[in-house]
Amino acid sequence: MAARQALDAGWFPGGVLFIDMCGYHADKAVQAGVAAGQLLRALGVRDTDLPPTEDEQLILYRSILEQYARDGRRLLIVADNVATSGQLIPLLPAHSSHRLLVTSRHTLSLTARYFELDILAEAEALALLRTALHVAEHDLRVEIYPDQAIAIVELCGYLPLALQIIAALMRAEPDRPLVEMAAELTDARDRLAVLDTGDADEWGRPVAVRAAFDLSYHHLLSQRPEQARIFRLMPLNPGTDISTDAAAALAGQPQAAVRRHLAALARAHLITRGNEGRRWGMHDLLRLYADEHGRDSSDADDRERALDRLLDHYLVLADKADDCLLGPLAPAPQGTFRSRDKALAWFDDERLSLLGSVSVAYETRRFKVALDLPGCLNRYLRWRGYYSDRITIDVLAVDAARQLPDASGEGIALNNLGNALGQVRDFDEAIHAYRGALAIYRQLGDQYRAGLTLGNLATALAEVRRFDEAVSACEEALVICRHTGDQHGEAQALNNLGIVLREVRRFEEAIAAHRQALDLWRHLGDLFHQGMAWNNLGLALSDSRSFQEAVEVQQQALEISQKMQDRYGEQSALNNLGSALLRVRNYAESIAAHQKALEISRQLEDQDGERSALNNLGLALAAVGDFDEAISIYEQALNISRQLGKQDGEAEVLNNLGLALIEVALYDQAKAAFRDVITICRHLGMQHREAAALSSLGQTFTRMGLLDEAIAAHQKGLEICRDIGDKEGEFATLIHLGDALRAFGRSVEAEAIYQQAITISDTLE
Repeated sequence: MAARQALDAGWFPGGVLFIDMCGYHADKAVQAGVAAGQLLRALGVRDTDLPPTEDEQLILYRSILEQYARDGRRLLIVADNVATSGQLIPLLPAHSSHRLLVTSRHTLSLTARYFELDILAEAEALALLRTALHVAEHDLRVEIYPDQAIAIVELCGYLPLALQIIAALMRAEPDRPLVEMAAELTDARDRLAVLDTGDADEWGRPVAVRAAFDLSYHHLLSQRPEQARIFRLMPLNPGTDISTDAAAALAGQPQAAVRRHLAALARAHLITRGNEGRRWGMHDLLRLYADEHGRDSSDADDRERALDRLLDHYLVLADKADDCLLGPLAPAPQGTFRSRDKALAWFDDERLSLLGSVSVAYETRRFKVALDLPGCLNRYLRWRGYYSDRITIDVLAVDAARQLPDASGEGIALNNLGNALGQVRDFDEAIHAYRGALAIYRQLGDQYRAGLTLGNLATALAEVRRFDEAVSACEEALVICRHTGDQHGEAQALNNLGIVLREVRRFEEAIAAHRQALDLWRHLGDLFHQGMAWNNLGLALSDSRSFQEAVEVQQQALEISQKMQDRYGEQSALNNLGSALLRVRNYAESIAAHQKALEISRQLEDQDGERSALNNLGLALAAVGDFDEAISIYEQALNISRQLGKQDGEAEVLNNLGLALIEVALYDQAKAAFRDVITICRHLGMQHREAAALSSLGQTFTRMGLLDEAIAAHQKGLEICRDIGDKEGEFATLIHLGDALRAFGRSVEAEAIYQQAITISDTLE
């Protein structure tokens, strides 16, 4: 096509010569001398006038090209399917006016301008398919069924040859729905077979993707058998690409030798080079093709041992990298990963391969690897916020332990699964997993791990508001950890106890528990858990109205999470810092902190974190009087709460939304919001929030001029606050009740109510 366009443009008045060098047919490859004879014939030289030897024919070829150049008759010579530079160099035109266009599956060692023909972009692939279908008749299936068309071009790997073949098949069946064609391509085992027209081109070659790949592979097989072996083994790697060191493990050869082989495969365009030459990828269709040959050559390639080497490579390095994540930030003096940052970067590079390795190990009944590898990945996946990935591999680990069988391993896997489920707020399932782990540890007499699991169980129980059970679990965990001398477990149990005590509004005890946990983690040098302890301590301080200290504490938590590159922890610290800043009336910084937390939560695809950030951002915006924007933000948070089925979060957002609606005089909407909050809180048993909602409803009635209704709502709220000992809630409700009485001219009664509020306020200082 390029040659035809150049000729039509008048660039080459001497014409265009084409020759197929057949470089990838071992028995048909055209060498330079033979090619010179064919080109001379194309230039009009009769067979009877051809010199007898190939060398003499090359001399004549160069002479004619020189004469054409003197006459101003520029030539374009197209040499197709060139396998080696040796085929071509004698044919290079000496005069600069002529041009030689070369096509090759390899990157040849020539002084030339190179054009890499990559796969098509999605829009280009769809355009090619659409145009190819319009050739014979006006076939509009691509336009009518765009989703199926997109699926087809994706399954063809955006490869032009595959798209031309599928278009030919579609033209042959104009009534066939695209959804059927996409379904046929979906089965990876048959995809290469589908991409075959059953026809041949003008040279008698099959028009099929497999046939095109055969040319490169058979050339490789005959010339570089060890490279062919590595090509066949590469699909064993479950990721989208592979590092040089992993490929060396797969091949069972030194890295330097394997890197040379990989570079040669990249020059042959059988694999792709990426990430500064450290990683290597493969087109989806080539992966299927290589895997077919790999399975056929399984015994010769010792494929099972290759897979064992690869999985062992990933397990060993993941274990070392995980250890490094726990260590200090300073570079370690020895080891594969000389700093925590390098370990984290390795996990980032290898994540898909590591996750895929767990599945491959499980599917091939390598259950020990399927059990052990998730244990090395959980910490990294939690830090990066890949929660669904973590659940997937932990479920496999639990079943792998049962298959072995390994009771202790099953307990560890169940505990890890409970942690992962808690991160996506599936607390009922998390509790089930923790109880399963706890039963195993008790049966084994493993007090150490029983203590750890009890602490985790307590957190999950608190989330579903089973506080008495949660406190009991924390206290039992503390007893076990102190008895066994497990300081890390003791710190974790104290941290969990502090969280539960906050939920039952025993704030001073919660603060004491978090301070003890922080002291222990400082003693242990555990920076990551120090950050978590600072965060939880800050929340307890805010609850106890020590707002300025809470700001300072949350800044400590934020600094540590950023230092540790813990995005999840950073998001949490920013959210909590923003809330503390709001309470000290630093509105600008509060808004900025919540906006940053919102940005991170969206990057992590953490919907619960996003909900929390949106709710807190709404509070900050309302505090500066931007009620319309606050309402918009609350509505986003409300939608997420309902999608998650998180009723306690829904109640929190609805209450704040109602308060903002009051400020813009949308009283009926505000009233409906508060009544929804009251219904949810009664269902969940959240009495302190029910009291707050009743007080908010009372404020709404006050604005609407309905004094009796306002007083009734505030009095119901006061009753609840007094029943549960919520002094802060009682204080706020009294203030609102006094405001209602004063608004209706009942100043004496209002003064008495304010005096009660002042008395309570003195106890809150």
